[in-house]
Order: sequence, then C-alpha cells, then structure tokens
Amino acid sequence: MELQGKVAIVTGGSRGIGKAIAKGLASAGAQVVIGYASSHDEARAVAEAIGGVAVQANVATAEGCDALVNAASEWGGADVLVNNAGVTADGLALRMKDEQWDKVMNVNAGGTFRMCRAALPAMVKKRGGSIINITSVSGVRGNPGQVNYSASKAAVIALTQSLSREMARRNIRVNAVAPGFIQTDMTDELTDDQRTELLARIPLRRMGQPEEIAHMVRFLSGPHSEYITGQTFIVDGGLTV
Repeated sequence: MELQGKVAIVTGGSRGIGKAIAKGLASAGAQVVIGYASSHDEARAVAEAIGGVAVQANVATAEGCDALVNAASEWGGADVLVNNAGVTADGLALRMKDEQWDKVMNVNAGGTFRMCRAALPAMVKKRGGSIINITSVSGVRGNPGQVNYSASKAAVIALTQSLSREMARRNIRVNAVAPGFIQTDMTDELTDDQRTELLARIPLRRMGQPEEIAHMVRFLSGPHSEYITGQTFIVDGGLTV
C-alpha cells in the first residue's frame, strides 16, 4: 500500500486504460478522483468499486480542470495527477478540417497543460507530487491519418520534459507513459485482417492490456520512482524498436 494516504486524480478514468489506472492506484491505497466527459454510468461504477469519487469535467476548459482539483482538495489535495483524457478525430492531412485539428489539440495537449496548471499549487504546497502524462507511440514516431493526434501526443512529451525541469526543485516529478496498441473498446472494432496485420508488427505478437499501463503508472506514482523525472516510458511490446 505504497500510496496509503495519498490522493490521485485520473482524467478519462471511466473506461479502458483510465479505468485500469484508477483501480491500480486505489489498490495501492490512494483515494482517487475519476474525471470523465460523458460516460456517467461507467464512471460512477468505477468510483463505487474503488471507494473514490467521479466528477464530470471537460479538461478542454479551465473550469473543468478546477472542478477535479477542487474535488481532490476535499481529501487534502492531489499528490498524484494522471492525465489520461484524450480524443481522436482521424483523417488525412490534405482533408483535415480545422475543427478536427483544434478539438484534438485542445483536449490532448491543452487539457494536459490545464490539468497540470490547476493541480500544481497543491503539490507545491505539499512540497512534492507526481504527474504522469499518458502520451502515445504515435507521438514518438507519428502515424499516418493522425497528424493531429500524433502532434498532440508529441506536444505532451515536450510538455513533460519542460515541466519536469521547472518543478524538480519543488520535488514534483513529471513523467510520461506512451502506450502502444492496447486491448480496449477501440481495438475491439478491428477486423480479423487488421488485427493479424497489426500483430505482425509487434515483436511480442500480442496487444497490451490496460493493466500493463496501470502497472507503470503505479510505479511512477510511488516511492520506488523518486529519482525519475522528465522521462517517457514506451510500453508497446517492442513496436517502436
């Protein structure tokens, strides 16, 4: 129970990777605030299962981010922030509309920044904390049809590096996790041919599980990673090797 007495915020915590992260942090002893955009029933079910609280909040707005931080303040303020909320609006760059670009950048990169900005005062006051930003292998090497998503996730990596340098003297660590292909609702929609082609590109020949991302986040949240900051950990079965 390495996070006993700690408070964590997990954005996008109602399903998939976010749900696994919220459950993993709770199992380590943390009180967890789950942020969600629209999956009301799923978020409430996760919160009930782990003894946390679910807060509907749009991280594309400062007000939404403040709502999550205020909920955490009821337990003494956030010690851990996991920026997992994200959206896609795929398309070829030649045909991509401004609305597609703006939506993805505003949630994925902008939401990460706004959540960090909102959560940092409590961490500074506590003289410590851990921020984990969920990026993607698409932000490491790009992905055709996802110029907006790839750019937003690359921005999260750069944000992680810069913020880690700003906050190190405050004993606040900032790291990122870049998942590869993880078994979620999105990958469940792949056809058999698409799945076969995808697995052929992964040296371990399988997709990752949400819990495998959660294990890395739990490690970066706790005391065993106190000398690690500014890093991006790729969890992709060898896809980017």
